[in-house]
Amino acid sequence: MRFNGTQLVRAIPVVMALGLALTLALSTPRAVTAHGEEHHRECSNATLRGDYGFSVDGQILAGPRTGLLRAVAMTHFDGEGALSQVDFATINGIPTGTDWRPATGIYEVNPDCTGTTRLDFTDGSPSLHLRIVVVDGGREVRTIVEGNATGSTGIKVR
Repeated sequence: MRFNGTQLVRAIPVVMALGLALTLALSTPRAVTAHGEEHHRECSNATLRGDYGFSVDGQILAGPRTGLLRAVAMTHFDGEGALSQVDFATINGIPTGTDWRPATGIYEVNPDCTGTTRLDFTDGSPSLHLRIVVVDGGREVRTIVEGNATGSTGIKVR
């Protein structure tokens, strides 16, 4: 297809306007939240409700039992700030107990989907304080234990 001079002069402003519109559309910043979503959804304690399976990995650097930690846990969040949990752990491959260790605790989820958790164990172990991030609309929780090099990821199972 051939354009004559008049047609080309008329097409230039249209092409420039389309180019400007495309540039603006592609350069507009988008908000990203802790959810990993572009649209902001606030979180609350109610965002965590149900049972979550956790895989725990890390290293205990101080205390009576130091070394490589591996554990699994099943945590039930009630949607109102209380939780119950059982876990089973090994340090350097050696089980820390003979059975599942129960715990209860509290949690608080902030509107930006960050939060805190405290676990109190029934076997006399020291309480654990965790920082948490709730992702994927509450289907996943990521944690780190304050005071040691241990973190975990929990996925909602029911």
